[in-house]
Amino acid sequence: MGIFGRKGNTTTSTTTTTTPTAVDPALAALTGTYTVDASHTRVGFTARHAMVTNVRGAFTDLDGTLKLDGSDPSGSKASITIRMASIDTGAADRDGHLRSADFFDAETFPEMTFRSTKAEQLGGSDYRITGDLTIKDTTRPLSIDLEFNGSATDPFGNERVGFEGSATILRSDWGLTWNAALEAGGVLVSDKIKLNFDISAIKDAA
Repeated sequence: MGIFGRKGNTTTSTTTTTTPTAVDPALAALTGTYTVDASHTRVGFTARHAMVTNVRGAFTDLDGTLKLDGSDPSGSKASITIRMASIDTGAADRDGHLRSADFFDAETFPEMTFRSTKAEQLGGSDYRITGDLTIKDTTRPLSIDLEFNGSATDPFGNERVGFEGSATILRSDWGLTWNAALEAGGVLVSDKIKLNFDISAIKDAA
């Protein structure tokens, strides 16, 4: 079952009358507005450090909204806002450097945002959402490939949907260019950054 919708075949009669494709009731039931559950959501990243290992981190303070159309994926939208001061890589000194003007300048630009402009089904439970990612004072398009993990009612009566996704960016595209050269060649921090998303969202009351 897909999160946004399933494409069906259109049947044309000999009189060229088109029969509309029936909407799966289970999919239609997903239609609605959902609030991202920050306590069960992770927006993380991976960067190569010193050319030989990976540093992983995440942002712990965020909120977002999903507007899902269970019949037509192109009608779905997503938005998320992340507080940059919440960055956590497990090392206080490194987190402080990332918050500084060398990287995110979190005091001047406290939030990073993503606002979708397009949603599409790739097949089965795979989707792609494209939108505008703003970091500091730069906005550029970003496409995120997603896999729908299902829907369920939790023990507290909340209707939930979940999905996971990933994308790869060059941080320099958003003006994040600080680096340090290594004696043996190469640089301290990779330009390529892998983004990872594990999202849980709760359907708003009608």
